[in-house]
Amino acid sequence: MDRTTKRRPNRTGLWLALVSLVGCSTISTPTRTDDAEATFAASESQVRAAVTQVLAEENYEIQSADEKGPILKTGYRDEIDGPWNGLLRSRFGTGRSQVEVVITPVNEALTHVAIRVAYEGKDSLFASWQAYVPPLPQSAANQIRLIQNALGLL
Repeated sequence: MDRTTKRRPNRTGLWLALVSLVGCSTISTPTRTDDAEATFAASESQVRAAVTQVLAEENYEIQSADEKGPILKTGYRDEIDGPWNGLLRSRFGTGRSQVEVVITPVNEALTHVAIRVAYEGKDSLFASWQAYVPPLPQSAANQIRLIQNALGLL
């Protein structure tokens, strides 16, 4: 058999594809959360409306909420408008956050709110998401302040 007729398969393309897939895949890591709690002198329906308004203004989309259920969960915050937001959050992004709010009525005039903000960040396409402390505008304490503003309690 002549050596010139025997071809070796090109493995460079295979290696590049493998490295790209590994670099683009993300593994969920346990996230640290930023927590804050407050009790408001308002009814549950007023507080629920204020929480929904604040989350919508902060570009969070509420994904799971029962009409009277105590827990509101959001998806990742929309960082930019347009079709590139999903790519920014999933591949390139510098930070992404989710919010979970538990609304518990104490009585007809008092409502307790617990907010948990999970924030993750990464600095390149090939890095994996890591838990970070959220920046001030997305922190749980700031969310409480925004809810107080929406209720007119400051």
